[in-house]
Amino acid sequence: MIPEISQPDDSELLDAYSQAVIRAVDAVGPAVVKIEADRAGGSGVVFAPDGLILTNSHVVDRAAQLTVVLPDGRSMRADLIGHDADTDLAVLRTASSTSLPWATLGDSRGVRVGQVAVAIGNPYGFHHSVTAGVVSALGRSLRARSGRLMDDIVQTDAALNPGNSGGPLVTTRGEVIGINTAMILPAQGLCFAIASNTARFVASRLIRDGRIRRSYIGVAGQNVPIPRALARVNQIAVTSGVLVVSVEPASPATTAGLRDGDIVLAFAGEAVTGIDELLRRLTEERIGLPTAVTILRRGQRRQLTIVPSESKSQSG
Repeated sequence: MIPEISQPDDSELLDAYSQAVIRAVDAVGPAVVKIEADRAGGSGVVFAPDGLILTNSHVVDRAAQLTVVLPDGRSMRADLIGHDADTDLAVLRTASSTSLPWATLGDSRGVRVGQVAVAIGNPYGFHHSVTAGVVSALGRSLRARSGRLMDDIVQTDAALNPGNSGGPLVTTRGEVIGINTAMILPAQGLCFAIASNTARFVASRLIRDGRIRRSYIGVAGQNVPIPRALARVNQIAVTSGVLVVSVEPASPATTAGLRDGDIVLAFAGEAVTGIDELLRRLTEERIGLPTAVTILRRGQRRQLTIVPSESKSQSG
C-alpha cells in the first residue's frame, strides 16, 4: 500500500510566503534610504559599505542639495557622484563617517518569471514601505525620460508609486535584482525596474568617470521601411532602416560623407533596423574606431567608413 503524502494546507503556504518576504526585508531594509532632493524625493539603496547609493537619475537630476534619510531616522548630506539619464541611474555618496548597512546586487540573469519580488521604498513619503508580488516578465524595453530606449527591464506587479523610484526590487534571498524606475498609470500592476546587471555596470562607470561615455556620429534620423523590390535588388536582408534627416556640420558623419536622405542599414557589420538599434551600437568602445556603415543612397547600396567621436550629450 502506497502511503499518502500529506499536503501543506493554505495557512502553512501563506506563512512560508510571509516568512520569505520578511527575510528579504530584514536583509535589505536597513540599506534602503529616503532621498530628499530639493522639493522632490525618492528612494535609494546603499550597495557598498562606504556609503555609495544607487538611485534613479530622475530623482536627483538638477537638485541643488541632496539629503539621505536612513531607516533609523538619521539624515545626512549626500553628494552626486554621477548620473545617466539614458539608463535612469545615479550614484550618490553619503557624508557618513561610519560604515552603513549595505545590500548585495544579485545576478539578474538568474531571475525567473514568476519568482517572488519585493519592493522597498518611500511612496508618497510613507517611509520604508514594502510591497510584494512576482516577476511578471524579463527583457522588456522602456523609454527613458531622455528619449533613449532602456533594455533589459524587469517587469513586476509589486506595487510601485511615486517615491518608490530608485528603491530596490529584491528576491526572497535578499539580493537586489533591480532598481525600481517606473509604473504605468492608470494601469494596475505594470511596474518596472532596471536590471541589477545594468545597474552594476553603470554604477562602475559613474564611479570611475562620473558619467557614461558613449560614441557619437552626428545624425538625426527616423525609422523607414525598405521597399521589398529595392531590398531584393540590393540583396538587403532587413525590412527597415534609419533615414538620415539631418547631418550636423563638422561631425563624424559629415567627415564620412553621410548625407541627408541616406538610409543607414548596418553599423559595424550589424543590422540597423531603427534609430534605437543605431543608438545601442554607439558604445564607448566605438570612440575613435573606424567603423563600416552600410547605407542606401538613391536606391543603391554603398559602404562608408565613419570614426565616431565621444558624445557630449544624450544624442546620437
